[in-house]
Amino acid sequence: MFKIFHIRQTIARIFRAIDIAFIMLKYLLINWMSTHRLLFGFIPRRYKRDKLIISQAERLRTVIEDLGPTFIKFGQILADRPDVVSEKLGEELKKLQNTAEPFDHERAIILIEEELGGSIKTLFRSFDSNCIGSASLGQVYKGVLHNGDEVVVKIQRPDIKPKIELDLQILKYFAEQLIKEYPGFAVMDLVGVLDEFEDALLKELNYLNEAGNAIRFYEMFKEVEYCKIPRVYMDMTTDKLLVMELVTGVIPSNKEELIANGLSPNAVAENGMTILLEMIFKYGFFHADPHPGNMFIQAGNRIALIDFGMTGTLKPAHMHFLAGFTLGLATRNAGTVTDALLTLCGKKFFAEKNDLEFLVSDMLKRFGSLSYEKTNFSQLLNESVKIIQKYDLQLPGSIYLLAKALATLEKVGYNLDAEISLPVLIRPYAEHLIKEKFSPKQIAGEVFDTVKDYVSLIRDFPNEINEILYNLKKGKIVVDINLKNPESAVKSIKQMGSMIVSIFILAVMMAVCVILIVKDKETPAVHFLFGVSIFFSIWLLLRLFFRSKDA
Repeated sequence: MFKIFHIRQTIARIFRAIDIAFIMLKYLLINWMSTHRLLFGFIPRRYKRDKLIISQAERLRTVIEDLGPTFIKFGQILADRPDVVSEKLGEELKKLQNTAEPFDHERAIILIEEELGGSIKTLFRSFDSNCIGSASLGQVYKGVLHNGDEVVVKIQRPDIKPKIELDLQILKYFAEQLIKEYPGFAVMDLVGVLDEFEDALLKELNYLNEAGNAIRFYEMFKEVEYCKIPRVYMDMTTDKLLVMELVTGVIPSNKEELIANGLSPNAVAENGMTILLEMIFKYGFFHADPHPGNMFIQAGNRIALIDFGMTGTLKPAHMHFLAGFTLGLATRNAGTVTDALLTLCGKKFFAEKNDLEFLVSDMLKRFGSLSYEKTNFSQLLNESVKIIQKYDLQLPGSIYLLAKALATLEKVGYNLDAEISLPVLIRPYAEHLIKEKFSPKQIAGEVFDTVKDYVSLIRDFPNEINEILYNLKKGKIVVDINLKNPESAVKSIKQMGSMIVSIFILAVMMAVCVILIVKDKETPAVHFLFGVSIFFSIWLLLRLFFRSKDA
């Protein structure tokens, strides 16, 4: 039985690989024909504009559209990864639309009933069998529950998961082979990008993840009047079916339409930016795709968010990077911005820091004619990312999502209110985070953790030594040393041993004294011992320093 399953899987891979190969061959053929004027007339019309062949980047976009939902999703993610694709190709990939022809409505109804375990007629008071939206992964219907609640029902396309898993396997195979043949591609970390993409896409395929994200946002903003997160009906939601509260309103893509509906574009822009900044700085969890199609503006300039499939999570270090980066921009301090970028890359010591700081300083000077309030924050963040990439430093994937979210929302905000300033709105959050980081409570906590680590080291040290000696005795540790001057080596080992013993005794003395002082049990004898241990510690350090200097 398992053999039959593997045979079917292998056959499916072969047919899909052949399908992909034909599409790619068509792309290569069009590229070749575009270089020969005599063949221009045979190139299909979809590859021309004003009787001219469209650019190579545009042709690649059309090929990705032909390859299907997996490749479309991957192209959309690559569009926001300047470390992998060029700026020109990235702009073209942003045009990829996550839309698709709806599949058969009767088939959709059957799938919904299978997931709910009952008939549509018994589960809903009314149900519109015409879908209100269709995408590459699923399509959406509208219904009314028996209690009168209006809901949207999103059902996953049939057999989409096996197709996507198959495409992912093929993509990974191509990436691995490409790196084997052309090792230069390893710098781009294509396999790493594919792993991130696979994780994100498989999560998006499981609607329980989207439901969980929506519930998390609901808890974050349930007390905020200017933010609306739709309710999730978990008793009707499965991994392939999502039932949520229907939200309506005005789409914030048109300023005049907002005004015509009695809404304030300025308030809408500020509310939208504030919501995203709250997500980032307060919770470290944000909506990664806040474009106008995922928002509805309701009475009172309230922002209603939908589509929680793509989210970003930030570690505290990422949030502190953003705070440091913001304050560095505000003060035009290249050193602060550089330190923030290196911290983000996990580099405490970087040999080319001065060169990096020079490039950051040059970037700040190019934007120096603008006041901080007029600075395009997301553009400067993207510029900084490009500078980092010149040194082949690795950035966390969530930072690209963050940059994309900020750029999207900044664009939406500026379209509604030309005077709004993301840098002005972001600065108080950054200052609060910096103050929190250096607050006495935070510092005390860090000191306590450090002392605890040292106490653990002292406590475990004898056991560690015993284990090493036991392994030496049993012959499990073998040391092969070739000495040219045995007498000198023995003398050095003896000196090193006495030095280690002295350091250990001093460390124990200091630790005991510190603990007694902290516990308010200090006496003149304790203070004397503490002073002696400090004196001998300094003496040992000086002795070690001058000995190494003589050597």
